[in-house]
Amino acid sequence: MNPLARSIEEVLPVGVSSSFWCFILLRAALVISTVCIAFLLPFFGLVMALIGSLLSVLVAIIMPALCFLRIVKKEATKTQIILSTAIAGLGIISAVLGTYSSLSKIAKNY
Repeated sequence: MNPLARSIEEVLPVGVSSSFWCFILLRAALVISTVCIAFLLPFFGLVMALIGSLLSVLVAIIMPALCFLRIVKKEATKTQIILSTAIAGLGIISAVLGTYSSLSKIAKNY
């Protein structure tokens, strides 16, 4: 929630966003709204699993390996290229399997 709260604080006027009470109220409102959404959506956990399996794997595993390969290009050793490619491939497989699992559970519950 911290990145979302910081993004909202950047949009607020300077005097308001620097207030301690604004800091507390904004974060409390975000947590309360998330809890309300979790209670209202019967398969909120499955939707979060879908988002996590797709986006988190992309950001945490696949993109760093591919960015490393792109940055070092010709200076990378053969071992670095093989390991980075294997990590990216494993991340893609994990993302596909996790996304498929989440989508199949959502479809089964829906």
